[in-house]
Amino acid sequence: MRTLKALVCTAALAAGLATAVAQNVYSLNVVGYYNVACPADTYVMVANQLNTTNNTLNGLFPNPVPSMQVLKWNGGWDTYTFDDIDLMWLPNGDATLNVGEAAVVKSPADTTLTFVGEVLQGALSNPLPAAEVYGARASMVPQAGLVATDLGFPSEASDQILKWNGGWDTYTYDDIDLMWLPSEPTLAVGEGVVLKKGPGSTAAAWTRNFTVE
Repeated sequence: MRTLKALVCTAALAAGLATAVAQNVYSLNVVGYYNVACPADTYVMVANQLNTTNNTLNGLFPNPVPSMQVLKWNGGWDTYTFDDIDLMWLPNGDATLNVGEAAVVKSPADTTLTFVGEVLQGALSNPLPAAEVYGARASMVPQAGLVATDLGFPSEASDQILKWNGGWDTYTYDDIDLMWLPSEPTLAVGEGVVLKKGPGSTAAAWTRNFTVE
């Protein structure tokens, strides 16, 4: 349902993402885009993984479908609806969706969301919610893969990741067998999740050193 297409200024993004290595320095800015398909009247969990000068609903979704909704987690789902009469997001189009944050989108009609912006490089740090507190997050890098093995999520005892699949599929980290149960979740480009760190969590951020070559 999600496809990655890349448009770059200084390098081929698709090739660069495939061959990216961990370093503490980074090269020239790389700009790209990816698409997330949103079928009509279907909840889809999306993520912002490209930085822009305006990471708000107004900036990220400039031409939304009338009555499209964006649900952002804030201890509960805050709902923002696009009013096509006044041409504005209600109650607030300045609500942010920063790189590494996720939200749920529901559109009355089939649409495709296109995210355009800079691929962040270098030492990346995505703040995590406190232990046993839910949060909506994503990788800060527009790259598909296993959440910990490929994308660097800091797995700790009893961590939970909830993926939306028409319902919440729950994955739990077993620190005795050192594995995710029932399996390690895979994230697509542009896909977000709801997560909850375990009661003994010490990780304050989802960190990664990333460079596009």
